[in-house]
Amino acid sequence: MRGQILSFDEAAGSGLISGDDGLRYTFVRESVSPPATVTAGLRVDFVPAAEEATNIMLLAAAPASVVSPAMPVALQDGFDFGTALFSFQGRLRRQHFWIGWLICLGVGVVAGWIPFLGLFLSLALIWPNLALAVKRFHDMGLTGWLIAIPYAVITGGTVYAIVSVGVSAMMNAEALGAEDPAAILATFGPALGVFALMWLVAIAFWLWVGLGDSQRGDNRFGPNPKGL
Repeated sequence: MRGQILSFDEAAGSGLISGDDGLRYTFVRESVSPPATVTAGLRVDFVPAAEEATNIMLLAAAPASVVSPAMPVALQDGFDFGTALFSFQGRLRRQHFWIGWLICLGVGVVAGWIPFLGLFLSLALIWPNLALAVKRFHDMGLTGWLIAIPYAVITGGTVYAIVSVGVSAMMNAEALGAEDPAAILATFGPALGVFALMWLVAIAFWLWVGLGDSQRGDNRFGPNPKGL
């Protein structure tokens, strides 16, 4: 795997590498070959072993405009398209979540104008949306299974609305046939209220996912993507 040296403490003989997989790995001077000066910004090829980089080969320094020792780690890390949208591993900072969300939104809007193919594209977008949310929960130190909340609410609410309309329609069949406004409201009003509540829950959920702060430091899902 390839990556980039983020930092190196010459006195301690250890440092940190940002892998191209979006994760960070610790390393020691003895794992670097050939012997050379190790500095932040060098591109490397290494073998990951758990959370440690081994068999490190120095490649070349990154362009000065991309990495600067004085630049915060959070600004050194760009948006990794593949990892952000398709991987369920690791953590994702808020900024990158919203970038990914806007990409999915844009593709979804375009897909809505394409007959037949648009349906398949819309279904395909489920995966990247789940990947974004799961990694955001990981970043907050929470389990990714919380993504089931809006889907459970929508499924339960839809079933309730259908059953409610069906039962009310059978009980008020004559009044509905006569187009009684009170009967129509009694039949469809609760279902409309449930659908409105479902939308509110969905909006609140995604705001929670997108605005929730990162858990400082490393957690069981990986290092803090902002380097804090």
